[in-house]
Amino acid sequence: MAAVSLRLGDLVWGKLGRYPPWPGKIVNPPKDLKKPRGKKCFFVKFFGTEDHAWIKVEQLKPYHAHKEEMIKINKGKRFQQAVDAVEEFLRRAKGKDQTSSHNSADDKNRRNSSEERSRPNSGDEKRKLSLSEGKVKKNMGEGKKRVSSGSSERGSKSPLKRAQEQSPRKRGRPPKDEKDLTIPESSTVKGIMAGPMAAFKWQPAVSEPVKDADPHFHHFLLSQTEKETGSTSIQAADSTAVNGSITPTDKKIGFLGLGLMGSGIVSNLLKMGHTVTVWNRTAEKCDLFIQEGARLGRTPAEVVSTCDITFACVSDPKAAKDLVLGPSGVLQGIRPGKCYVDMSTVDADTVTELAQVIVSRGGRFLEAPVSGNQQLSNDGMLVILAAGDRGLYEDCSSCFQAMGKTSFFLGEVGNAAKMMLIVNMVQGSFMATIAEGLTLAQVTGQSQQTLLDILNQGQLASIFLDQKCQNILQGNFKPDFYLKYIQKDLRLAIALGDAVNHPTPMAAAANEVYKRAKALDQSDNDMSAVYRAYIH
Repeated sequence: MAAVSLRLGDLVWGKLGRYPPWPGKIVNPPKDLKKPRGKKCFFVKFFGTEDHAWIKVEQLKPYHAHKEEMIKINKGKRFQQAVDAVEEFLRRAKGKDQTSSHNSADDKNRRNSSEERSRPNSGDEKRKLSLSEGKVKKNMGEGKKRVSSGSSERGSKSPLKRAQEQSPRKRGRPPKDEKDLTIPESSTVKGIMAGPMAAFKWQPAVSEPVKDADPHFHHFLLSQTEKETGSTSIQAADSTAVNGSITPTDKKIGFLGLGLMGSGIVSNLLKMGHTVTVWNRTAEKCDLFIQEGARLGRTPAEVVSTCDITFACVSDPKAAKDLVLGPSGVLQGIRPGKCYVDMSTVDADTVTELAQVIVSRGGRFLEAPVSGNQQLSNDGMLVILAAGDRGLYEDCSSCFQAMGKTSFFLGEVGNAAKMMLIVNMVQGSFMATIAEGLTLAQVTGQSQQTLLDILNQGQLASIFLDQKCQNILQGNFKPDFYLKYIQKDLRLAIALGDAVNHPTPMAAAANEVYKRAKALDQSDNDMSAVYRAYIH
């Protein structure tokens, strides 16, 4: 869209990424919502939804001048409802203007008629008339104020600013009495607001070193500032907490997603004294944690709105986007100051998009995927890779201590996603090689157990190697890390390599073996079930 001359109060069409233009109004942002750096942008409140965001000026067009054009290219039901909401707002605003103008004219006529009937003869009478007229004007002004307060779009103040003054807890949401701006149905952000927001490059906050850390837990802060050598520096902060144990944060914690990893994480957060509210798509999974002292959230939006920091751990990029951008999703609960930490293993593009929409609403964002499995999650021994808001990273200190043994801070958003995919690419390829070696030993008449014994005495010896080989030898493929998820990570790692024109032939070969295992109905088994792809 071409840049146009716009100002506060204008009705506009706002364009977000690859999604269709949407009708909105330029309003004042909440006082504590900072404007993104970079190109000029306006804060837009969208009709037909509860959404608002910073939009670059080149992504805006005047409403009236482009109405017919926009209606022709978008026929969706929700889009039409949003347009209807704009037209209803315009009709009401026009009606109020006409009523105000008519009342003003009537008042003026009455005053003129009164003056003709009784002209003041003295200074006292002039003063009386002056006081009378002042009272009339004052009453008229009060009448206008009452009319203005009945609508979210009328009056000199923006709906967001008025909502902020009336109730700080509702900042970023339309007040209850502002009904001419929205339609009476829940807002589905996906398909409306899901595209990337105004360009925003994360600027890590400068803050003090982490305090009160468990002696067995290390924070690695990677400075991404380029130096002459091109290297990155690693600083380890390691100090002892009160009595050598974890001091839980006093912030309210939310957690979305109680799968293999999420369940162990939440259990450890509760054990270490954190106040946790949980939500899961399958509500029954919450019951055990409610018994352990967790609170139940009915929707992701409710969890985010009632908690200070909300963590999420879901399966893949689609699930991560749906959780944030879907109906009653995370974005609906984000207000200035709310914090969101995505622990899902996804690609850098996905996490960057989610960071942008969270930040555009005044929220704070941190990505923190974890390396480990169900057992390590249960034991609180995960490795956490974090990137984004460094201040938020430090605010999560006691939570990371509860769920993991080590955390790394890797700089700007996207870095943790890339590193996590590389780690899992290595792990997935190694697992496929283990399975390949065991099957080759079998078909050549060698003892698989002897092969494992030899490996365990050599340089490759590791808990991972021993556990996965034992799974295969015992035929026990109970999931500790789902096969379908390691295949997903291999696929995303290969795509990462393609994006920078870097060959990944080993990962590509391993990926094909996992795809074969999935075709043999092994998706919901442990990754070690890739062995079955070699014996069928």
